[in-house]
Amino acid sequence: MDWDNRKLRLAGIAGDSIVDGPGIRMTLFAQGCPHHCQGCHNPETWEFDGGTWWTTDDLVKVIEENPLVKGVTFSGGEPFSQAEAFAELAGKLKNRGYEVASYSGFTMEELLRGSREQRMLLEKLDVLIDGPYIEEQRSLSLAYRGSRNQRIIDVPASLRTGEIKEIVSGRWQGEY
Repeated sequence: MDWDNRKLRLAGIAGDSIVDGPGIRMTLFAQGCPHHCQGCHNPETWEFDGGTWWTTDDLVKVIEENPLVKGVTFSGGEPFSQAEAFAELAGKLKNRGYEVASYSGFTMEELLRGSREQRMLLEKLDVLIDGPYIEEQRSLSLAYRGSRNQRIIDVPASLRTGEIKEIVSGRWQGEY
């Protein structure tokens, strides 16, 4: 695999998603995933050599073109497999006032023990939806998650306290 850490390899972009977090969001689907969860919603994102290369600056321009978008969600594939470039993009988006969330098949605990680049991305996120999709735990009643093992985590509060702080009420639980 020939990666350029200044660019992101994406499988696709959803320009006005309402299923990947509260409000109207732009969702970026990372190309490449090591997890290969049974029943995955996006198996076409598994291969690391597919997709299209994007610079973080070009993605910021695309996101800013939609004035209704207030948040951006990284999905996959596995965003933390391209942690350095996603961290760079997340920083640019946060500086422009966007809420930034990411899905990951890794747990928060695994990411905290992971690479320096994975930690950099974590530190730029507002919200992490963690854990692999487990088909036997599938639930259609969960807000923004596919299986009951997945958590919606307030990343800044978790990093500040050293304890995993799940979001249990409010917009990320489908309440408005």
